[in-house]
Amino acid sequence: MRRIVVVGASAAGLAAAETLRREGYDGTLTLVGDEPLAPYDRPPLSKQVLAAEWEPERLALRTADALAALDLDLRLGVAATGLELTGRTVELADGSALPYDGLIVATGVRPRRLPGEGAHVLRGIGDALALRERLTPGRRLVVVGAGFLGAEAAAVAWRLGCEVTLLEPAPVPLAHAVGAEVGEVLTRAHRERGVNLRCGVAVTEVTEDGVRLADGELVDADEVLVAVGSQPNTEWLAGSGLGVGDGVVCDEYCAAARNVYAAGDVARWHNPLFGTSMRIEHRTNAAEQGMAAARNLLAPDAGRPFAPVPYFWSDQYDMKVQAYGYLRGHDEVAVVEGDMADRRFVAAYRTGDRLTGVLAVGMPPKAIRRWRQAIAGRAAWQDAVRTEVPVTEVS
Repeated sequence: MRRIVVVGASAAGLAAAETLRREGYDGTLTLVGDEPLAPYDRPPLSKQVLAAEWEPERLALRTADALAALDLDLRLGVAATGLELTGRTVELADGSALPYDGLIVATGVRPRRLPGEGAHVLRGIGDALALRERLTPGRRLVVVGAGFLGAEAAAVAWRLGCEVTLLEPAPVPLAHAVGAEVGEVLTRAHRERGVNLRCGVAVTEVTEDGVRLADGELVDADEVLVAVGSQPNTEWLAGSGLGVGDGVVCDEYCAAARNVYAAGDVARWHNPLFGTSMRIEHRTNAAEQGMAAARNLLAPDAGRPFAPVPYFWSDQYDMKVQAYGYLRGHDEVAVVEGDMADRRFVAAYRTGDRLTGVLAVGMPPKAIRRWRQAIAGRAAWQDAVRTEVPVTEVS
């Protein structure tokens, strides 16, 4: 294997490239990125960058010297447009074709949009800077979507003195992911600060004056941020023969085809720890999966299943939210430490008869560390959570 191509120059792609070199690969290593910028970190875009606490230079994942030490054939500012599995080539937007012996797909995701023009999204540095420039005191901001990204941006805008309206189609924000009770805790944090959080409303389009709801109501705004989820960047793989279904479909080794692996937000793989297929859009997973894909590409016969305990975090106002595990589809939630009313607690999640997740609000990292270990060890619910702890059924 003398030619490896990594498509996607963000956290997952960079982690893959570094791991390949660290594991001794000394052949041609091409890293392709559709943005003209060197790999940078994205989570701070909706927090520190939007709040003008950080400038873009601070987001660089590696220095220029560190990148140079990887001896990369670096192709930035050019997107991949096609893949030929039989001929083992990646086609680029500039008309060139890259032959490969091994390929890692790490093309990430892009924001979903709504009909109409003029709305902001938050995915790249340019997005964050454009919105930041408009968030002046007294400005009216409508955020469509009260998931973690929308909620973080709403919290920053409130701190900057904006009038914030947060629109969410679900009855309780994030209930599908973290449960209704935890969703209500996050909801109260917004409303107590004067954010106009409206749940159970659907936005049909962005207009010159704001957004229009499904019932015809116009919600006025000076600026609109659409944060209604994302789409995996897989269009360039159409007709390639790779399995695509809400991401690049992979096995437990992150393999999508012979000598083709996927990593990061775009990868949908079978996680044997939880016995289900998942696609995780979190920074920690991107780096870990990039490393795993690289190792398995180099040594497929000695490959190890990628079976992580997913981790994510979110900062909203004075709250730090941290979670381990796979919380979606859970059956029960139990508060195992602290009190939801104080917004300082640890909640454990059950799926079937197993502990499958834990979420903490306003707690130090050590408060949930042991729970992560229990999830990784496939702990039975009754062994992990004492029966006297009040348990809330989740429908």
